[in-house]
Amino acid sequence: MSTDPRWFHAAGRLARDGWSTVVDDRLEGWRHTGLRTADLADGAERLLPAGDVERMVVPLSGDVAVSWSDASGGAGEFRLAGRESVFHGPTDVAYLGVGTELRLTGTGRVAVAEAPATERLAVQVLRADEVPVEIRGAGRSTRQVHNFGTTAGLRAQKLLVCEVVTPAENWSSYPAHKHDEHVPGQESRLEEIYLFETAVSRGLDAPAGADPFGAFATYASDAGPISVNELVRTGDVGLVPHGWHGPAVAAPGYDLYYLNVMAGPDEERAWLITDDPAHGWVRETWAAQQPDPRLPYTATGTGAGAATGDPEEGPRP
Repeated sequence: MSTDPRWFHAAGRLARDGWSTVVDDRLEGWRHTGLRTADLADGAERLLPAGDVERMVVPLSGDVAVSWSDASGGAGEFRLAGRESVFHGPTDVAYLGVGTELRLTGTGRVAVAEAPATERLAVQVLRADEVPVEIRGAGRSTRQVHNFGTTAGLRAQKLLVCEVVTPAENWSSYPAHKHDEHVPGQESRLEEIYLFETAVSRGLDAPAGADPFGAFATYASDAGPISVNELVRTGDVGLVPHGWHGPAVAAPGYDLYYLNVMAGPDEERAWLITDDPAHGWVRETWAAQQPDPRLPYTATGTGAGAATGDPEEGPRP
């Protein structure tokens, strides 16, 4: 099977206007979600104009300062305390609603998730120690999910955002699943962006030439054809307009991270999925296994006592 070039973009391919990544409606077939990433080091700043879009600001590494203003005369500024890397636990995050202009400065790398919206919601800041952290799955299917931008975290009209850490040799975004049909109470229609990062697994001493990578796949559903089968590295972007997607696999020796950004045309802000019936049964096997003791990854170490969240409150894959 070959990769459809519309739905997978290697690091740097989506660079534009001073951003290292830009996903928006200029891409063919893309309508409901957006993503920007940038390096804010050396005094760099990024300005995002007000518009009919809601945003979540996520420091990937380092701290981010946010100043904002809106058409009603509101204005303010705040600092988001970041982290050493995406493999060092949750970070402070923020929501800025429709009609809000924002300016970003800081010392590291930042991601901004976006979605077209109409409802004006207040600015919100969620601190790292408030982020719902879920240890999902068991055995080699264990992963760590930060549900800061789901219905368990920040309020939004359309955006659903979370990040997932998968330690070396584990599988996530599995069983393969989809969300491309509107089935009330069962499945919702959502575009999805995957922003990947990879690193030598915590606690390992790798040679200078090590090349961290993972793997990611999508395949066709009744909603349309799609085919992605790629090795992924830091900065790569996978787009899922429809179709079955997963697994995302961390190679031996290397940890895998991805930031998920989702939104869609349905009125309800809900992340409802359908498992591929050929593989959904695998979930039942987790009950007889223990979670991977390497998790959770925290700012200072690993396996320091798993925080668990209600799987019904956040994404399941």
